[in-house]
Amino acid sequence: MSELLSIPQTSDPGVGAGPARDAYARFDFSLDAGIARRAAIGLVVLATDHTIEYEWRRLLAIDGVAFYESRIANSAEITAETLARMDGGICAAVELIRPGERLDVVAFGCTSASMVLGEERVFERIRQARPGVACTTPITAARVALMALGARGVALLTPYERAINDAMAAYLRARGVDIVRVGSFEHRDDNEVARIERASIEHAVLTLAADPAVDAVFVSCTSLRIVDALADIEARAGKPVLSSNHALAWHALRLAGIDDPVPGFGSLLMR
Repeated sequence: MSELLSIPQTSDPGVGAGPARDAYARFDFSLDAGIARRAAIGLVVLATDHTIEYEWRRLLAIDGVAFYESRIANSAEITAETLARMDGGICAAVELIRPGERLDVVAFGCTSASMVLGEERVFERIRQARPGVACTTPITAARVALMALGARGVALLTPYERAINDAMAAYLRARGVDIVRVGSFEHRDDNEVARIERASIEHAVLTLAADPAVDAVFVSCTSLRIVDALADIEARAGKPVLSSNHALAWHALRLAGIDDPVPGFGSLLMR
């Protein structure tokens, strides 16, 4: 069994034995505002999510802006029942993000759970840990982004089963988003959703965007990888395309008062 290192107690950091005393130096220092001098954003990430942190590192590469994440337990099987179970874990996850330090915004990184629980319920849980903090979710961000883009007819692309798709379309319609087309990969395994290849997503987006009634396409699910291809897909579609991670990053930045354009990721991040 290993033994704990015994450290001598001393009030003078220069006190030591033998040559070590002369080899030790204590320096004065000054502080700056840190890497989050402009904005500190908290992000709650699903335990099974492979994608959002990678995509956010791409999208939030802005000097003076930093995000800090915490994981929340969830099931890899995506159903309304498993999504609802996250309700009790949100507050605890937020409490782990920069305790005692400033957070300008907290983002909850699950589109479907935000719909199942309801955005206000998610915000309530976040604010139990961070009273008064600005909050967003992917579905909140998508609604705000679609309004900013002036999109009327919207196509929804998801990886979810039919019951969740129907509920999400109804949820968005009830909040002023005119969903005119819905497409889905209909896959329950979140770990595998994160490995759906670009060609599959691109084909689905372009197929939905080809409908003349569609003004914009919303790709729902933080696990779907699209950000690196988004500008190219949007150019080919000839219409705005946004994803959960993409819209969430944009809205979190705007809530934090950061309006810097971020080129290379489609029209939304340039607004």
